[in-house]
Amino acid sequence: MVPNTLAIFIGLFLAGVNAGGALAQESGQAAQTTAAKAEKAVVEIRIGYLRAYAPQLALSVLDVPPRDEGVAGANVAIGDNNTTGSFLGQKFTLDVTEVKPSDDVVPVFKEMVARGDRYLVADISAAQLLSIADLARDNNVLIFNAGAVDDILREEECRANVFHTAPTRTMLADGLAQYLIWKQWPRWVLLYGSHDRDKLFAEALRRAATRFGGEIVAEKLFADTGTARRTDSGVVQIQRQMPVFTQDLPDHDVVLVADESEVFGTFVPFRTWIPRPVAGTAGLIPSAWHPASEQWGGTQIQNRFAKVNGRRMLSKDMSAWTAVRILGDAATRTQSADPEKIGAFIRADDFSIAAFKGQKLTFRKWNWQLRQPIFLGDGRSVVTTSPQEGFLHQVSELDTLGIAQPETKCTLR
Repeated sequence: MVPNTLAIFIGLFLAGVNAGGALAQESGQAAQTTAAKAEKAVVEIRIGYLRAYAPQLALSVLDVPPRDEGVAGANVAIGDNNTTGSFLGQKFTLDVTEVKPSDDVVPVFKEMVARGDRYLVADISAAQLLSIADLARDNNVLIFNAGAVDDILREEECRANVFHTAPTRTMLADGLAQYLIWKQWPRWVLLYGSHDRDKLFAEALRRAATRFGGEIVAEKLFADTGTARRTDSGVVQIQRQMPVFTQDLPDHDVVLVADESEVFGTFVPFRTWIPRPVAGTAGLIPSAWHPASEQWGGTQIQNRFAKVNGRRMLSKDMSAWTAVRILGDAATRTQSADPEKIGAFIRADDFSIAAFKGQKLTFRKWNWQLRQPIFLGDGRSVVTTSPQEGFLHQVSELDTLGIAQPETKCTLR
């Protein structure tokens, strides 16, 4: 009788093992199926980054732009987007394409679209951007301009599918002018270079003087003669020539420098005939961001950026970071990768983005320029941020920087 009982027990035990094994196998297959479905459900959101790059000279080796300027900021934002996107089945990737500043970018852009890039962060010239703006619209591609500061892109040549996270020259000039007026330094002399972009910034400074009550008492052109600017003899010549160049200027409070081409500006501070502060593209410089900024959570983004890239964050890094984060926030909140839905979300009245600048940033609906404070700093620290106290506006104090809606020439198309 015992042997029969033992046999029954063994039989029941083996049946249970087989049933458990089958159940375990079934559960494993179900888990694999679920994982496969989850993997298939992940939506990839490709963001193209089109960059015009060529090695740049600077008067100081400390001012030579990093090789990854802009791209580094975009990559940090991709990581930020994926932190949230991983919970929502979204995966963000950055497709970086490099061209020369003189290249035709139309063929390159078509290749990026063919690869599936429906969003483009652009760090290219104004002319290059305009060559693809309408093509992008026809292909339902949204462009985020993170590099070009040309006002024409937001004015006469504005486009409905181009958003601007980089500030304009007029915004930079206005931010500087407000501080000089606040300091009660209203009399300026203007030294400007001979290249087109130097002249454009000079014109923005003239406009700012008229707008805020400054007076440009004299102007002087510094022509680019193509000399070796970083040789020993060049430095000696500058030490002798710059005081002479500024000797005949009338009495003034500040020397304004418009030298985006890096021909002479760095040599102006401490070398003028009359000891005066220098501002513009040298001395006190207006910018979209400052590598020493620590206010409004700036330390947090600076530390994360430095940990990944081994350097501090620059203006173009912040403009690119902001562009990619805008896309990430829009995709997260709409739970969509559709450019039409994302574009509609960004254009909504209640859209804003936090970018470590003391307030939420919004777009100007008349030209899709991002409102933002302007940092004023030297090589070591942030001196102040504009708009300055007392400069008021009926809509937003940030609209005291740059071309306001009543004076815009933009007709979106």
